[in-house]
This record gives sequence, structure tokens and C-alpha cells, in this order.
Amino acid sequence: MLSYLRARNLGVLEDASIEPGPGFTVITGETGAGKTMLLGALRLLTGEKPKSSAVGPFADETVSEGLFSEGGAELGITRVVPRAGKSRAYMDGSLVAAGALGDKLGGLVEIVGQHDQMLLRRGQPVLHLVDGALDEHGRKVRERYEDAWARHRTALDQQRRLGGDRMGLERELDLVRYQVREIDSAGLQPGDDQRMESMASRLRSAELIRDNLGLAREELESIAESAGSVVSWLRKVTAVDETVTDRLAQAEAIGEMAQDLVRAVREAAESTSEDPEALELVEQRLTALGDLKRKYGKTLDDVLEFGADAARRASEVESLLDQASSIEDVVSSTGMELIETGSELREARRAAIERIEKEAKGHLAALGLPSVALRFVVEATEPGPSGTDRIELLFASDDRLEAGAVQDVASGGELSRLVLALRLATRSHDTSTLVFDEVDAGVGGATALALGRKLAELARNCQVLCVTHLPQVAAFADAHYVIERSGTSALVRLVEGEDRLTELSRMLAGLPESERGREAAAELLEGARP
Repeated sequence: MLSYLRARNLGVLEDASIEPGPGFTVITGETGAGKTMLLGALRLLTGEKPKSSAVGPFADETVSEGLFSEGGAELGITRVVPRAGKSRAYMDGSLVAAGALGDKLGGLVEIVGQHDQMLLRRGQPVLHLVDGALDEHGRKVRERYEDAWARHRTALDQQRRLGGDRMGLERELDLVRYQVREIDSAGLQPGDDQRMESMASRLRSAELIRDNLGLAREELESIAESAGSVVSWLRKVTAVDETVTDRLAQAEAIGEMAQDLVRAVREAAESTSEDPEALELVEQRLTALGDLKRKYGKTLDDVLEFGADAARRASEVESLLDQASSIEDVVSSTGMELIETGSELREARRAAIERIEKEAKGHLAALGLPSVALRFVVEATEPGPSGTDRIELLFASDDRLEAGAVQDVASGGELSRLVLALRLATRSHDTSTLVFDEVDAGVGGATALALGRKLAELARNCQVLCVTHLPQVAAFADAHYVIERSGTSALVRLVEGEDRLTELSRMLAGLPESERGREAAAELLEGARP
């Protein structure tokens, strides 16, 4: 519900505000006073594209502000339109894209005017309007359809998360299994590459190693023999001079070390021999490792990590394939359920449409359109969130004419009255604020009284705002605002009591102070009381 609307520097409105409550609110005033401009402020709040020409002469920018309430929560929206440059939109003080305003208020506020691409001009809202008139059975069928649609979409999402179709998963499983087998069959462990390189180098140079170890052993044997002589000489010295005892110990250590080295080098030489078969085996393993590195990673650790990842993915794909069959069954079964339930929902909608057409024609007759042609056309479509139907509304102002699409044949006045009649026929509550501009075009006399009565009836279920020049309509309002032009600017004020009689008298006879006009205005107000 709209609880506050303010327009600053919008056309002739320097600073105007209204606080419409629940029920029926009208806005009246002389032609050119700026009545429709006030609704222009509301249009800006719903995200409509602004016109720089709407910026008034009082400042460099237009500011529109609105406060909306729904379910106990309040939402503040502001739109700023500069004379030059892009407009800005704010929601609860935060800067947002203008499109976000339409998304937020699209289901809360509907402005019905001659130039609006409103509810009846769009197929999907027409379908929702029909659904608002479904009986209890129809509502249950729609709930079943929506449940089937949710399950169908969930199954499709799960199917997509499987990574594609079943054949694709099978191909991926074959690939990762092959990769795992290829890496596992090499029997590699961390550090094997370094160990194999070292072993290959040793086997390739066996003769060189053996020859040099022989030479080293001979030299070490000579060193050991010389060390023995040194030890013998130092022992003789220590017998008479104890100061060289430490040197004797060092010489003995050198001799023992030399003997140990002789033994170690001899064993190394004896264990070194040419082994072509062993060398070929190591070369083969190094070649295999090189092939794996080219496919799976620059290092052995990279290869082993790739193999572990492939093994995990193989396990995941195996699990997904186990699920795939059951998910495909769910997709198929829910798809069939959508078709069956959608067909049942179509029949429920057709039953509702029959009631809507009959009641709407009755309302239109009271609104000065006694012989209209009104028909909803229901066609089957692919399943979607709202069913398997596409609904179009056909209309003609005279039932002797061929009915056509509303957007092609209905005038602004006819369109506004048609919306009003359909709202009454469907008792639709999906929009909390319904705004009518030019709803009274071409209306007068008894039809004007019927129009006011119908708007007041509609306002029992939702907030209704109406710009009107008809006193018969204004008399039914719960709140009455007047826009008054003064020079180059206009002001908005709430009129009550005597002020309201004065305004209704002006609207009736153009003579606000006329006694007879005031008597007629009072009679109108008395007749409009519930």
C-alpha cells in the first residue's frame, strides 16, 4: 500500500505530497492543474523511464519520494531526475538500478492509464488474473502443478550437475579409469625418479667406477703402510718424550682410517660390475616415467597427484552414474505429471473464465459498455512455472464486431473500465495499490455514478487511487485531494467538510460558491454513503 507520495519540481508541482490511506482516494482539480503529474511521480517510483522535460522550473532536478507498506514492513523509494544526465534510484537509502524498482513494486502497484502497457496488455498477468478467480478445486490443482514443476526443475538441475548426459559420463569414466591404471601400473613411489637417475648413472659408468676405485685402493694401501711406519717411529719417541703422545694418537687414528677406507673401497669395487640387463630395465622405467610426465605433470609428484585426483573422480562418476538412472526416471515422471496436471488446470481455468466473462460483462454494462464482446482464448504451450497455457484476452466494444487483442482494439477509457470490471469479477488481491488515470473518459450521468460505486467496491479489497474530473466518482472517495494552480505552480491539499462541498460544487457547475451547486454536492455525498 502507498502511504506517502511526494513530488518536488515535477512540472508545475513545486512541492506536493499526499498521504493516501486504505480504501478509495481521488485527486481532482482544474484541467492543466497537474493532476496527472502527481501520478507521474508514482510512475517514476515504479521504474519508468524519466523525461528530462518533466523537470520543473524551480530547481535543477526532480525528486519523487514514496513510502510503501506491506505485511507490516515499510519500504522507502526515491527517484532523482536531473535536467541533464542519468537519473538515480534509491531503495531504503541505498542506490539501486532503476529496473530494481519495477521488480520490487511490480506486484504491489499497478497504474492503469491510456498509455500504460498494463495488466491486460501482457499475457502472463492475464493468466494470473484468471488464476485469482479459480475455485477451491482449481487452486488445489494449481498447487499440485507448482509442486510437480518444482520437483521437475530440481531433477533437471541435478541432471545438469551430473556433468551432462549418461553417455558423456560413461566416456569420462572410461578415460579416468585408464589414467588411473596407467599411473598405477608404473608402480611409482615418491623419490623414485631421483633413485632411478642415480642407478642409471652408476650402471652406465660401471667400468670407469671400477677402474678408479682400484687406483684409489692402491693409493690407500700405500697410505696405510706409511701410516704404520709413522706410528712405529712415534712410539719410539714417546718412550723418551711424552710431549708427542698426542701426535702418536693422531697417527694411529690415520692408520685405522686408512685401513677402513681400503676395505670400503675394495668392497665398492667388488660390487661394481657391468649389468646390461639391469641398465636396460632402469632405462625402460625412466622412459615410462618421462611419458607419464608429458601427459600428467612436470614432476613425479605431479604425476602421482594427478593419479590420486583421477581415482577420486572415477569414484565420483561411478556414484553419479548410479544416480543418473533414478534422476532420469524422475525427470520423465515429473514431465508426464506436468502435462497431465497442466491439462487438468486448463479445464479449471476455463471454468473460471466462464464465470469471469459473465460477471465482467455485467460490470461493464453498468459502466456504460452494455454490449461488449469479451472472450479469453486459452492455448496449450510447453510446460512452464505457471502451467501449460497461454491466455489472451479478446475484446470489442460492440458484440456485433469481431473481437481482437485488447492492445489493438481497446481505447484508454475502455481499457480502464475493463480492468475495473475484471478486478471486480475476479476479486483479485494480488495488487495492493491500483491507480486509475482517465478511467472516466467518455463517461457521464448515471454511468459516472456506477463508476464511482464500482471503484468504491473495488477499494474494499485493495487501495485505489483515481484521478478524475467527475464529481459523481469523487463523491464515493474515502479521501479527496485537490490540486490547485496558482500562477506557474500548483499545490495539493486534502479537502474535507465544507471544503469538499466547495470542490464538488466546482466540479458540478463550475461555481464553487453556488448554493444550488453545494446542495447538489451534498446530495451526491449523501447518495455515495454505503
